[in-house]
Amino acid sequence: MAKTKSAFFCQNCGAESPKWIGKCPACNEWNSYVEEVVASSKSNEKIWSEDEKSARPNQAVAIQEIKAEGGQRIKTTDEELNRVLGGGIVPGSLVLIGGEPGIGKSTLFLQVALGLSDRKILYVSGEESPQQIKMRADRMQMKTNQCLLLAETSLVNIFQQIKQVKPDVLIIDSIQTLFTNKVDSSAGSVSQVRECTAELLQFSKSSNVPVFLIGHITKEGTIAGPKVLEHMVDTVLQFEGDRHLSYRILRTIKNRFGSTSELGIYEMLATGMRQVSNPSEILISHKDTQLSGVTIGASIEGNRPLLIETQALVSASAYGTPQRSTTGYDAKRLNMLLAVLEKRGGLKLGNQDVFLNIAGGLKIDDPALDLSIAVSIVSSYEDRTVSSDICFAGEIGLGGEVRAVHRIESRISEAEKLGFKKVFVSKHNAKSLAALDFNIEVVLVQNIAEVFKKLSE
Repeated sequence: MAKTKSAFFCQNCGAESPKWIGKCPACNEWNSYVEEVVASSKSNEKIWSEDEKSARPNQAVAIQEIKAEGGQRIKTTDEELNRVLGGGIVPGSLVLIGGEPGIGKSTLFLQVALGLSDRKILYVSGEESPQQIKMRADRMQMKTNQCLLLAETSLVNIFQQIKQVKPDVLIIDSIQTLFTNKVDSSAGSVSQVRECTAELLQFSKSSNVPVFLIGHITKEGTIAGPKVLEHMVDTVLQFEGDRHLSYRILRTIKNRFGSTSELGIYEMLATGMRQVSNPSEILISHKDTQLSGVTIGASIEGNRPLLIETQALVSASAYGTPQRSTTGYDAKRLNMLLAVLEKRGGLKLGNQDVFLNIAGGLKIDDPALDLSIAVSIVSSYEDRTVSSDICFAGEIGLGGEVRAVHRIESRISEAEKLGFKKVFVSKHNAKSLAALDFNIEVVLVQNIAEVFKKLSE
């Protein structure tokens, strides 16, 4: 009989300590350590065992003898999810989805489950009753006989149902509600979350059934549970957005089967999540009058070009220290651009408050937006409007030079498709554009002084 062993875990970040400590050295949270049993007489009990072969030890195989199985992804009816996952659901993959409460995680994946009418889906909910889920499904007006609902939190009972149902896809909502008797702690604790995820990982890899885990997030915006949870899974998705706005963004944080820079955009409706196939139209506001400080920048997220509205407001500081505030953009990069504009452009911004906003609730770190942001700051500072049929794509260096950006052809094509008349890009992109023919005027510039000169003409 194994001896019972316990340890202390931080309930905020999952750090482990052999004794109780007041302040967590990993996340600096106070009074977050709780004692949990990590080894007991139940530790060697098996929960998932598909057959007797699974108990046999694995054999070493030469890499040349392994058959690579490609092109077998499960395509869903949700093209945004397919894009974010890298082309569809990979069989045997373990996907973790995080997001704030009420953001729409359960709605999105119930919609995915109802859309996979040719696959048997087992939707396990530990937070809602089957009647509540049925009411949501009725609002979506999607019908299928292949989606099975199970309201259960015991991992042993869930695996018993899995053996009977034999689903093609498993959805767990949420991982923090599950518990196993192998760990003597409450559901949602670090030990329970880690142990349940390990069992589901073993199930997905041995049965080749894709598993989606919906997870809670902490007040800092990170997925609740130990950090090792994100290392165990194959893909980590973050569902973002303001609950007071209708648009949602599904972003890839980690993906072993595709790019980590993809994103999907949805609109939250009463009937579910509507896919936004052309996000540039919603990211550009349609105004009746021209305003100063508003410009359009061409960005790239994964393989998708986006035209994004950047808004700047520059006003005289009423206090000794001017404010620098950003929404959706790196504050340090904004300070760098302000220093370049003051040094190379001759603007006196040392006594000005500067506020910057990326429209649509996006968080962008593409350096190609530098030129658009710089022009919007100058436009607000001088209170002069920039024509709404002009967009910008260029990185600004410390010398004030406009540097080339990658995939400039996709950016220009997106601007042309949306009806823009002129696009400002770096002269160093001239070689890649020489053999291409666009129905939009491409203005090549070398530095920010040349940009301001051509805009004032």
